[in-house]
Amino acid sequence: MQIIQNIRDKGAAIVIGVIALSLIGFILMDAKQGTGRMFGSNSSAIGKINGEAITYDEFNTKVKQLEDQQYGGRVTGNMVYQIRQNVWDQMVGQKILRDEFEKLGLVFSSKEMSAIMFSDEAPQALKQAFTDKTTGQYDIAKVQQWWQQAKKYKGEQMVAVEQEIVEPMKFQTLLNKYTSLISASAYYPTWMKEKEAAENKTFATISYVSIPYNVISDSAVKVTDEDIMNYVKKYPKLYKQEAGRSISYVAFDANPSAADSAANVAALETLKPLFIADTNAKAFVGRNMSAIKYNDAYLSKAKLTMSQKDSIAALPVGGVFGPYLDGSNFVLAKMVGVKSMPDSIKCRHILIATTDRQTGAEILSDSIAKKRIDSIADAIKAGASFDALEAQFSTDQAAHKDKGVMTFDLATVQNKEQFAPEFGEFLLNEKGETKKTVKTNFGWHYIEILEKKNPTISYKIAYMAKEISPSDETVNAASAQATKLSGEARNSKALDAYVAKNGLKKIDGSALVKENDYQLGGLQEARQLIKWAFEAKEGEVSEPFSINDQFIVAVVTKVQPEGLPDAKLARPMVESLVRNIKKSEEIIKKIGATPTLEAAAAAYGKEIAVAGADSTLTFGAQIINGIGQEPKLIGASFNKENQTKVSAPIAGINGVYVIKVNSTGVKPADAPEVAAEQAKSRVQSIRQQVSYGWYEGLKKTADIKDDRSKFN
Repeated sequence: MQIIQNIRDKGAAIVIGVIALSLIGFILMDAKQGTGRMFGSNSSAIGKINGEAITYDEFNTKVKQLEDQQYGGRVTGNMVYQIRQNVWDQMVGQKILRDEFEKLGLVFSSKEMSAIMFSDEAPQALKQAFTDKTTGQYDIAKVQQWWQQAKKYKGEQMVAVEQEIVEPMKFQTLLNKYTSLISASAYYPTWMKEKEAAENKTFATISYVSIPYNVISDSAVKVTDEDIMNYVKKYPKLYKQEAGRSISYVAFDANPSAADSAANVAALETLKPLFIADTNAKAFVGRNMSAIKYNDAYLSKAKLTMSQKDSIAALPVGGVFGPYLDGSNFVLAKMVGVKSMPDSIKCRHILIATTDRQTGAEILSDSIAKKRIDSIADAIKAGASFDALEAQFSTDQAAHKDKGVMTFDLATVQNKEQFAPEFGEFLLNEKGETKKTVKTNFGWHYIEILEKKNPTISYKIAYMAKEISPSDETVNAASAQATKLSGEARNSKALDAYVAKNGLKKIDGSALVKENDYQLGGLQEARQLIKWAFEAKEGEVSEPFSINDQFIVAVVTKVQPEGLPDAKLARPMVESLVRNIKKSEEIIKKIGATPTLEAAAAAYGKEIAVAGADSTLTFGAQIINGIGQEPKLIGASFNKENQTKVSAPIAGINGVYVIKVNSTGVKPADAPEVAAEQAKSRVQSIRQQVSYGWYEGLKKTADIKDDRSKFN
């Protein structure tokens, strides 16, 4: 119901409402003119995609737009870097895909644009401006009228319309066409269908010996740097790395000390008697800069979230509890009031509006509205039908479907910033009044309270809170320690010696950090440190950085150029794989190149087992019951050579196997309807497969030059 939202917004709809035919142009103009402020104005390129530059200003424009759209322009901490990364990824994707659209001759016609713009598929910017606030419906007639005017725009205003309305529509439509082409290109040829059907029906039973890799302890197998590099070089595409840095650091904690906490508690203890004596809790909280704002609402005990709520609820009016710890604050809680309050209120009303909800313009004089609502109240008192009068006179169109009936929870009614206070005050009145005419910013209401549900003892509590913060002494001490380390240890070797001598802890960063990253391990806001690292030499030690209540002294432990990683970086990725390869060689050496099942089992005290007796070991299977995922073993089970003799040892994922195929068979063919359903499911699976990864393929073949790190 629209009137509910209007009451909650307390006139916000009037403030933000627009005259749609003219304001959208100004919105777009502002989006165009209000950009580029993040780093200042600069037209140099921050990157190139297939030779096409992305300019500094172009990038910042989109960053600012996203900040405004998603966060109302209020971004902090890592949100800034996340938004920049999202914008970069989006711009790269759009430029790559537009090249593909052009190659394929995909176009976006004016008829398509009209069909989208004048439908429920319209861009969000248009929907926000042209949705009727009363009906909630997208007003196509007004959009058409605006478009006739917008086509006459010139200069920046027209550019803004193109960028914010037309181009997103065009791109999304072309992308839909492109992905549809990709999906439609996937098909299931008859030969593949027949081949897979045969593979899924042919099954094998095998006898096998499994010798897991854990028969040899990890400590017994040495994996050298040479082993690591030989493996990496064998699969260069898998392990190729972007250029990066490995960064280690020492952190000096500047969080509040026990002494700092004690000082906060002492400050509140000093305030406590003054808080008790003061008769204006709201003013006291504001005057003493409480970390928790004053809330003039009553809350039931169930809505109180602190662990000390039993003690606080037991306070007399005027009593103060604390100081107690609540999150990052020490708090005093003062009982301001106690009363029984409903958890929700059901009422009905008739509104005679005096102002237009969108423009704020007067639509009826206050005196006429007052006379009309008084006449309605008199008529109802005399026995007239509320429902009939509501349907005939109320201007709250959204409430008509419920005949003017509304239900509000207590929190909503008490929120004076979002709910018309005069309306709320009547609903919560303690005089026993159930019917009244009330004036609000929207006009005159006739209100009847129908029911106050679940009355509960509720409390109004004022909180005098002080955030626990480090003292200057704590911060200065941590800073001094970091400065001393940085000053005395100017290279990696000296830093390690200093750390060992002074009992400090160095946090080793083995993972590569990329040039545009903004996090370093547990350091969430490390952008400036990372930027320094890419300007520093290997082994260089930084000056202290202040990050997350810590002072950080960093050292560049590795400068990694683009290409294959060295053994130290590659070891975490491949060491276990290389170790298992070496274990497999030892196992095969012990059992021999052509063992019998019995000899292989005896070599490590294992038993001969059987798999596939349940007909599930097919060529198309993903796992083998009782064994797990071993694709080499599945393939060997259908190797004709293994049907006449014992296989050579097979180095699998989890161990070394020796198998003998006992028999093969063919399951009965599926019923036609079952086969058709399976084929349909396979086609869907193929289309899903081709829908993944195609963009990454395009991205890998694109020429992308990213110079963002030079600017932020």
